Amino acid sequence: MNFLRGRLQRLTAQLPQLINELADDNLDDAWKVLQQIYYDLYILKAIQESKHIVQPGETLTREEALRMLHFP
Repeated sequence: MNFLRGRLQRLTAQLPQLINELADDNLDDAWKVLQQIYYDLYILKAIQESKHIVQPGETLTREEALRMLHFP
């Protein structure tokens, strides 16, 4: 895993320069490729933060949530 971590760190260090060199047409293509990863990382970060913030009993079970949706 350290090998992958190192490769990703090198890539992210080079990204600003690489992005500046891309033509506008290529920026759209690059975003289409990276968009899902961007959103996945955003959600993953939110889930990790919620694990530290949310206390047991502060969330609803699936059944409780459905009951609240159907019977406001």
